[in-house]
Amino acid sequence: MNSVISIEQLSFEYGKDQVLKNVQAKFSKGKLSVILGRNGSGKSTLFKIIAGLEKNYKGNVWIADKERRKIKIGTSSPVRLGFLTQFHQTTFPFKVFDVVLTGRASFSRFSPKQSDYQEVESILKKFNLTHLKDKPYTSLSGGERQLVLLCRVLVQKPDILMLDEPTNHLDLHYQVAVLEVIRQLVNEGTTVLCVMHDPNLAFLFGDEFFVMHHHELVAVQSLEKDELKQLLEETYEIPLLALDNQGTPMFAPQLK
Repeated sequence: MNSVISIEQLSFEYGKDQVLKNVQAKFSKGKLSVILGRNGSGKSTLFKIIAGLEKNYKGNVWIADKERRKIKIGTSSPVRLGFLTQFHQTTFPFKVFDVVLTGRASFSRFSPKQSDYQEVESILKKFNLTHLKDKPYTSLSGGERQLVLLCRVLVQKPDILMLDEPTNHLDLHYQVAVLEVIRQLVNEGTTVLCVMHDPNLAFLFGDEFFVMHHHELVAVQSLEKDELKQLLEETYEIPLLALDNQGTPMFAPQLK
């Protein structure tokens, strides 16, 4: 399987605190790779490094054969990276259409062309959001906002889409709606790297899975169900009950 992102001996410290230790991982092209783990385990730091927001690391991060530190914003890169961070607050009542349109501004000194408007129309239509286009962004529900922000990244036509907790703060309906959109993108060939809390949602939608455990990244593909259960119990520090959902492993907390 050809990997589009390859991480070698990656370590990172905040002051004296070790956040990442000798992380090794390969993320496959055209797959949905999910990184699981607890808050504060280093998932978001790893993401910032891959996204180019944090350069002060040891080791190497290769994106399509280029080391991350060598990829400069605004220069032609072998792959285009789209990045959706966890928290986005805006108090400006921009219309949804205009919020998505700002995603096109990453290409040039921005005065939108007809082609930009068409890209926005088509992405809103694709995900059945056209009915929201003239609504103020501030009037939307959390789930609607997240879908709009996803569209804002998608009009950049990224080869690799990086999502940090895309289902955080969403109710179950919108968690599934957002993940179905992400799944559709992967099926169309986009490579997606996603940080998530919930192993059950991850196992339902993802292709490849990694768990952040003791500052290292453990690939779980080759683990037996019992080994996976043990790893998740150690990671989340609770006893779990292993279940089966039409062949997909799922885990429920075991109450005392």
